[in-house]
Parts: sequence; structure tokens; C-alpha cells
Amino acid sequence: MTGFVEAVARGRMSKVRSALAGLDEPARRALGDELVADVRRRRDAWWWQGEAATLAVAAVGTLSTPTKVAALLGRRSVWLVGVDAAPVVDVARERGVTWLADVAYKLADRLPRARMVAGWRFVAGLLLAEKAPPSTADDFVRGWAAAQGWPDPRGTRPPTVDRLRADPFLDALLPRLFEVDGVGTELDRGDGTGTEAVPRALTALAAEGRLDRAVLLNGVLGRLLRGDRPGALRPFLVLHDLLAPTPDEVAVRSSAYLRLLADGPGPVASAAQRTLRQAGDVAEPEALWEAARTVLARPEKALVRAQVSWLDRLARQHPDRAPQIGAVLAVAADHPDAGLRERALTLAQRHGHRPVAVTRVAEARDDLPPPLPAAAAPPPIAEVDELVEEVAAALRGQWPTAVLERVVEGLVRLGTRERDRVAAALAPVLRRAGVAECDESWGRFLPAAQVNGLLLAAAGIGDATRRRDHWASVLATSRSAQAASGRPAPTWLYRLRLAEAGQRLAGHDDPGLMSAPTSTSGAIEPAVLYERLAALGDRPHWRWDCTQAFLRLPAVVDEPLAARAEALGTTAGIELAVWLRGEVVPVPAQEVVTVGRRERSRAYDWAYDSLPDRRRLVALTPPADVDDRFGLLTLAPPAIGTRMFGAVDLWPAVLPGHRGVVAAQVLPELAMAAQEGLGGRGPVLLALAECTGAGGPALDLAVAYGLCARHEADRVAALDALLLLAAAGDLDAPRIGRHLGEMGTQGQVVLTRAVTPLRDAVAAGAPLSAWRLLAEALPPLLAAPAPPRGTPDLLALAAEAAATTGVRIEVPGLADVVARGGGSRLVAEARRLTTALAA
Repeated sequence: MTGFVEAVARGRMSKVRSALAGLDEPARRALGDELVADVRRRRDAWWWQGEAATLAVAAVGTLSTPTKVAALLGRRSVWLVGVDAAPVVDVARERGVTWLADVAYKLADRLPRARMVAGWRFVAGLLLAEKAPPSTADDFVRGWAAAQGWPDPRGTRPPTVDRLRADPFLDALLPRLFEVDGVGTELDRGDGTGTEAVPRALTALAAEGRLDRAVLLNGVLGRLLRGDRPGALRPFLVLHDLLAPTPDEVAVRSSAYLRLLADGPGPVASAAQRTLRQAGDVAEPEALWEAARTVLARPEKALVRAQVSWLDRLARQHPDRAPQIGAVLAVAADHPDAGLRERALTLAQRHGHRPVAVTRVAEARDDLPPPLPAAAAPPPIAEVDELVEEVAAALRGQWPTAVLERVVEGLVRLGTRERDRVAAALAPVLRRAGVAECDESWGRFLPAAQVNGLLLAAAGIGDATRRRDHWASVLATSRSAQAASGRPAPTWLYRLRLAEAGQRLAGHDDPGLMSAPTSTSGAIEPAVLYERLAALGDRPHWRWDCTQAFLRLPAVVDEPLAARAEALGTTAGIELAVWLRGEVVPVPAQEVVTVGRRERSRAYDWAYDSLPDRRRLVALTPPADVDDRFGLLTLAPPAIGTRMFGAVDLWPAVLPGHRGVVAAQVLPELAMAAQEGLGGRGPVLLALAECTGAGGPALDLAVAYGLCARHEADRVAALDALLLLAAAGDLDAPRIGRHLGEMGTQGQVVLTRAVTPLRDAVAAGAPLSAWRLLAEALPPLLAAPAPPRGTPDLLALAAEAAATTGVRIEVPGLADVVARGGGSRLVAEARRLTTALAA
């Protein structure tokens, strides 16, 4: 490495510029070739600020084309944030190059979004120095928008309006400001006024004639019509309100406002509603009625309430249109909120609408179709090509139970019969996906990391001796040592099975896994397992493979099949007979306990204070005379904040016939979904519903937490699980309701999240289950000194469910709330439920 290249790498700007002075073109290009080769060799080196600035000067001073310069400065290891363009421009002037603008345009197109925004000042500096027009690429526009709020590195920062007024890019980039998705998040900065800085500046420039007001208003409406994330739309809503459109401006854009009113997100629809209402009669009546019908069916109560009031005012202002407006108001008769329904129907009748009486036939039962059995598991992988395709697909996503079991079975069977073909086909797939051994201790407990080890072994990649020693060490680990390490029992069992599968890869003509499920729930048909063991004959069986196979049997006694299994005379056959006689996995006792937070770490523990104070979980205790040899029936609930290692999505398939045991094991993660915002736990709850066996308090708590999960997808899965359990007759709705009410009163869950899935349960055909659940949830909520937020919504839903089913259930504390009197919504909804029960 020459002194020039070393100076570049060390960020010695003066030495690099001195070295470039007076060089002819051949010498410059020779240095450029050496520079590019050195940067390529430094694959893991990062170029920051001083080093990046020196590299930019060296690139412009030595390379022959803008393409080469942009390729070098656009590498992922080069960060141009804070790099001043002035030294680069000086070197370009000394050399006499005329393509700095081309370098800027190529960087604007080449750099990923984050690095374009970070290095925008450098790219813009090149364009300004060349007096070239700005790039209109999306990321350049984002960088320009973000730059309006960034502090001036020189410490002199004029107000935003003054900077924009003098900005040479303003006229060219302003139209793009309304077209680029996500640019609004970059505007949420400014000179101390947050979201309003740039909108206020644009409004001021329009007032003084520097910008066209119509262009701003049309741009804002176009952005709102195209939609974006809520945070990205916020600055445009602020700009719209600051512009304060006049009635004439609203009239010519009324169709756009009506579209936003009907289809826009809540804040956007509210802004459109407010603007149209203040502008007066600017929209065509028929178009307004059509939009109003859509609004009255929306779930946002504030928006619907304002629409009802607006329609009421219009009906009073235009008596000739009152009957037509009354018919529109009647659309709200099906709104979920009972108060809005009553007000809308009252006004509809006042303005001349006469509703058609509908007779309801209430049935005291849920109307749900019978549950279908879990689907059959996919057939075993038949060919090497199929195995490789399955692996490649899984490496692009996750390892669901059915895929993991199928791939492991295929690896063991095909990998011992067609070892060379499997290795040759798998190796390139694993290299492209970057599959590598996981040397971290925590990773060794993740099934996905262990499957990677199996795949590498089957492909003949890596240190085979080290891998075999690791598997032997895992299999030699005692249960007591494993329990002391705090690993969940289902994770421990998966670890043992996969280590055992790794050892099996060294064999020949392996018959495949005895534990391969016959159902997507993970269960195995007893007759199928019997046939597998019969086909195994006198060959030795693998301990943990057979253990998992036995654990997947349904928890039923089958004496005839047990006798046939015993007649096989093999060790595995005799053990199968014991399992089929129900002598191995008894039902453990479940105890609901409340746990607190873990101990505070001695180091800086920033996460400790954000943990919930308490959590309701379930402890498992096996019967006194039972040896819990697998550790699955013993569970001491972990403290809040205890890190769990294991893919809980796989756990239901460990004991698919013992629903309550698995529910207790996964309960901490489901609680985290409700209390800490952990996402993606809904499928576990749905898998529990598809399992069999008694659920007990653990399953009840699991459903209660699922209904209050932070993420909507998890709440939808909880709804599906509730409906599936109700259809199968396995739903203990009162106990779920009791947990929900008590945890809501204690602040352990957010009650408002449960309203929508419970309302959907009523609509889906489970009104009785929802009503029984709500009837038990309400008493602790009503008895609280200050009923939690969401209690009125649950009362309203309870009134609807009670009226639908016609079933009377006493709700302790309801009469006391009604007796308080007053006009609060809590009292009004309690009164409505009382009326429904009296009917």
C-alpha cells in the first residue's frame, strides 16, 4: 500500500491534497486504480466522516469517470453524513473535471434511503457548486425535506421560512413533496415547533406570493387521497388547516373532500368533515348523502357523532330535504355503539323516517358450525429435489411445526439413503442463504439454529467432528442440569430430538422418524404409530424420537391396540402399550399465581422500569406419586422480564393431547403480547384451540390475554380460538370473563382491546358465549372505585348480547351503578343493560 492510499485510509486530508497537486492524468489514474483495489480489499472497514471526506476527495482527484466515483462513494461501507462538498469541489476545479453534477445524480439514484438522507448535504453541495438542477428522485426529495429541520452544522440557523424562501431547490422539489411516499415523516422536525415548522413556512410563503396557494392546496389533497402512514400524513393535515381553505376553494374541490370523508383514515376524514361543514352548502346533496352513509357505518365514534350532528343541522336548515336526511341517519341503526344508534334513530324519526319493525327470534345458544378435525399432515418428502425445495422455502421465512417435522424426517431418511445427492443439492442452497453454525450459547436452544446444524451436516459443510461432539454433549445432559439452566421443557425436548437426529445422519437406510405427526396439530394416530413400530421390527429405536411420538398420542385409553403393541415383544412396543393404557402422562394440578418483576440488574437496567408490575400465570404440579421424568408437568412461572429461549410456536405440537399443560408453558409469552406489545403470538393460541385435552385455568387465561393483545392480528387469532373452542364445547366463558375483569381492574390488561373481538364473536354466531363471558367480567369492573377505561363499551356489548340471546344472567353491582344517576356514559350503558335484562 502506497503512502497515498494509506493517507486516504487514515483520513489525512492535507497529505492527500498535497499528493494530488501537480499530478498528470496517467499518474492520477494509476493512483485511482490502486485506491479502488484497496477499498475493495477492506470489505469490513467503514468510512466515516474524516475518512469518507478524504476518500471523496481522492476519488474525484484520481478516477476518470463519474460512474467510477459514484460506484466507490456509493458502497455500503461509505457514509457521507457530515462530509463537506467544498474540498471535493476544489479538487475538481484544480483537475478541471466537469462531471461533478453527474456524480451527484448517480449518488442520488444509487444510495439506499437511509444513507441518501444522511448524506444529502454532500450530494446537494455538489449540485449547488455546479449550479445544476436538483435530482427529483424519491430519496433525494426525502433528504431535502429532512434537511429543512436539521441543525446547521455551522451553528447559524435562520428560521425555516427564511431558509425555504432562499432555497434554490424549492420550486423544483415542492411538487414532489406531495408525491413521494413517507416524506411526511421527514417534515416532522423543524425549528423547535415540531410538525408545524415546514407547514407554517409554506403557508407564510404562500401568503406573501412566493408560492402558489392553489398548488399547495391541490398538493395536500392529492397526498391525502393517495394515503400514507399516519405519521407521514400529519404534517400535511397541519398544512391544510393552516391554509384554512375558503368556501370557494372548498367548493371547486368538493369531490376530493367527499372522497376523503368517506374513505380517508380517521384524522383525515375528520378534517374533511370539518372543512365541508364550515364551508356550508358547497357539495351536491346526493353526493353528500352517499358519503354520509359510508361515514355512519365507520367504527370511529367521534366521526360518526359529528356526522349525525351535521345531518341533524342540515335537516333543520332544509326542511324540504328532512325525510331524505332522516333515511340517511337510519343507516346508523346498525352501529356498534348503542348510544349512537339510539341518537341516530331518534333524529331519523324526528325528521320523518319511519323504520320498518323487525321481529327478532332470540335463541339461547350459539349458532356456530361444528368444528372440523385438524387437517392431515402433509405426506413425507419423497425425493431429494422436493427436500431441497422445502428447505429453500423455509430458509426464506420461518420453521412452522409441519415444515420442521417434515424436513427433519426427510433429512434423516433421505440423508442416510442418498447421502451424496442430498449433500450436492443442499450445499449451494445453504451457501446462498448464508446458513452458518450458531456458536452462541443462547442460539443452541433455538430449534431453527439447531436445524441449521442438521442441514450443514447433511450438506457436508463445516467441522463435522465438532458438531458430533456437540450433539453427544447435548444428549448426555441430565434433566436436572437442564432444569437448573431454566430452559422450558418443550425447548429442552426439541433440543434432544434434533441432536439425536444429527447423530442418525451418520447411519444408513434410516427408516425415518417415528414421531412424524399425522395431523397438523402435531398429533399421531395410535394405529399409525403401531404400524411404524411393527415395521421397525427388532431394530433398535431412538429414545427421544420415540418419546416424542408417545407424547403426541391422544390422551385416551385403547386397550385392544395396547395388547397388540405388547404382543410385538419389542421394547418400543411394550412402552407403547403402557402409553395406550394411560399410565404415563397424568393431568397436573393447575394453580393461578401472580408473579412480579425479575430482580433489577446490577448494571444499567434501562428495561426494568418499563416492565409490568405484576402478571397472572399458572403453576403446574404433577400428582404426588408421579415421576415427572420429562419435566413437562412441573412449571414454576417465571418472573416478569425473564428471558425465554425457545420457539413457542412449536410447543403445542409437543403435547397436542394435553392442552392445559402446553397453555401453561406458553402463557408467559401470551401475557407479554398483552402487556408488553410482543407480536406474533396469536398463532400459538389458535394452535392450542386445535389441540385436545382439558384446558383448565391456563387455557382460560390464555384466551383472556389473547383478547387484549396489543396487535390486531393476535386479537383476530384469539377470536378464532374462542370461536373454535366454543363450537367444540371446550370454552369456559365465565372463567375467561372473570380473569378478564379482575386483570382489567388491576390494570394488567387494556380492556378496550377486547371490545372488538368480543363484538365480532357476537356477530359470528357466539352471542351466548360472549354474554356469559361479559356477565362474569363486569362485576369486578363495576365494583372498582374508578371503573377502567372500556367498561362502558363492555356494558353496551353486554346489553346487545343479552338482548340477542334472551338469556337473563344477574350482574352483581349493576344496580348500584344505575342508582348513582347522572348522565355519564357508564351509568347510561348500565341502565341500558338493566333494561335489556328486564325485557
